[in-house]
Amino acid sequence: MIAREEFRQIATNGIWKQNTSIVQILGLCPLLAVTTNLVNGAMLSLATIVVMAISGLAIASLRNFIPHEIRIPVFILIVAALVTVVDLLFNANLHELYLVLGIFIPLIVTNCIVLARVEAFANKNPPIQSTFDGIFMGIGMLWTLSLLGGLRELIGGGTLFSGIDMVFPGLQPLQVLPKDYPGLLLAILPPGAFILLGCMIAWKNWIEARAAARQQRPALTPAIDGNNA
Repeated sequence: MIAREEFRQIATNGIWKQNTSIVQILGLCPLLAVTTNLVNGAMLSLATIVVMAISGLAIASLRNFIPHEIRIPVFILIVAALVTVVDLLFNANLHELYLVLGIFIPLIVTNCIVLARVEAFANKNPPIQSTFDGIFMGIGMLWTLSLLGGLRELIGGGTLFSGIDMVFPGLQPLQVLPKDYPGLLLAILPPGAFILLGCMIAWKNWIEARAAARQQRPALTPAIDGNNA
C-alpha cells in the first residue's frame, strides 16, 4: 500500500512542483502544435495519461526481469504497444478528432515526458507508486495544455470548447467574446503559444515566490523584535 504522505508528494510533484510543461519544459512539439484550442490539448493529454499510467505499471512490474543494457528499447516497445492501442481506439471511436490530432497520437511513443518518467521513476519504484506517478504527471500535462489551449482559443477566436462536438456530438462551443470579435491570429500561431507558455511559467514562479516570502516572514519577525529589545 502507498502511504498518504507519499501519495501527496507524488501528486504535488506531478501536478505542480515537477510539472512537465511549465517546470521541466518537456513535450514542446504537442504543446505548440496541438493546443490551438482547449479540446485538442485536453484529449491529447488524456491519451497520454492512459499511456503513462499503464506503462508505469507494466515497467515497474517487470523492471527486475529487464536487463539493464536493453532497458530503453524494452521501455519503448511497451510504450509503443500501448500507444498503438490508444491510436486505434481514437480512430475507431473519435475519428474526426483522430484526424485533427493526426501524427501527434503516435508520437506519444517518443514523447520525452513518457520516456523520462518510466526511466526516472517506474524503473526504480514499485508498481502502485509508478502508476500514480504516471497519472499525476499526466494530470499536470492535462491542466497546462488545457489552460494554454483555452487561452489561445479565447484570444484567437473568442470561443471555448471549439471542436467539442467531435467528442460529444450535439454540443456546441461557447461564444465567450462577442461574435464580431476579430480575433488575434498570433494567439493560434506557434509564436503565440511560446508567449503564453512564458506567461504561465512566470505566473507559476510568481506564486512560488509569494509563498516563499510568506513562509520567511514569520521567521524574521521574532528576530527583529529581539534585536529591538
